[in-house]
Amino acid sequence: MKFPVSGGNFWYSALTRIPAAWEEFLPEFDLRPLSLGEILDRTFTLYRKNFLLFFGIALIPQVLTLPVSLAVLYLQPARVPGANPLALFTDPTVLLGYFAAFIVGAIAYVFCQGASTIGVSEIYLGRQVTIGNALGKIRERFLSLLALVALNILVILGCTLLLIIPGIYMTCRLAVSVPTAVVEDKGARDAFSRGFRLTKGFAGRAFMIYVVYAVIGFIVGLVFDLPFTAMIASAARDPGMLRVWTAVMQVSAQIGGALALPILLIGVSVFYYDLRVRKEAFDIQLMMNPELNPPGSSGAASIA
Repeated sequence: MKFPVSGGNFWYSALTRIPAAWEEFLPEFDLRPLSLGEILDRTFTLYRKNFLLFFGIALIPQVLTLPVSLAVLYLQPARVPGANPLALFTDPTVLLGYFAAFIVGAIAYVFCQGASTIGVSEIYLGRQVTIGNALGKIRERFLSLLALVALNILVILGCTLLLIIPGIYMTCRLAVSVPTAVVEDKGARDAFSRGFRLTKGFAGRAFMIYVVYAVIGFIVGLVFDLPFTAMIASAARDPGMLRVWTAVMQVSAQIGGALALPILLIGVSVFYYDLRVRKEAFDIQLMMNPELNPPGSSGAASIA
């Protein structure tokens, strides 16, 4: 297109460049209903483009669980060749250690899932977020989130004791309860019930997110654990070296777990936003109210 007026080409060129200039001020990821494939694709894209953020969020809480795991390893009686391995679980020290590891693991999960939700939320809103900022916001609401995770575990265990399938079903239905509590600033009971309602009719998608994470976690686990399996087998008759190689494998497993865990944490957070867009037109709410505070902020507004 040519302008007959002198300088017209300049103004036309300037106008055609405006949309491209606007793009840098817009959030990179749009909020719209996603298919399952798009949820998974967005999960991997978010992880790839923000690897240090999400890997750091998943890795830092592992510092809590690793010392407990190593303590359990070194406090338990030395294995005697040919002895029944189940005999270890009758030792009170070992049982107490595993219980402590379970509690610390639940605490680590609260920080991981909550901080990952903060990370996804801030990226969706086009804002900068750091590991310390995300973890700090979860620390402010830690007890409420821990109560929610404890409630989820009790319900899932109760359903699992009845039959395995109800336990899996409840795991899928409660998948977004933690993101619900973080984003909408709800207590444990309210977040539990609302998360259950949000996933109605979409438990299959949550199940597939868990399946993808399980497959990736299994592959990563093989890569990080397999090199030490042969060393552990060769030290089967040397209790001292057996503990050393087992400890090294646990450290390696923690690193591998931190690499795979963000797939689940990000996927669940993306799934939560997809449910709100699909069922509550959250994308329209966000466009109508652009002055939204980050999740967990102390301002009056929220992204609920």
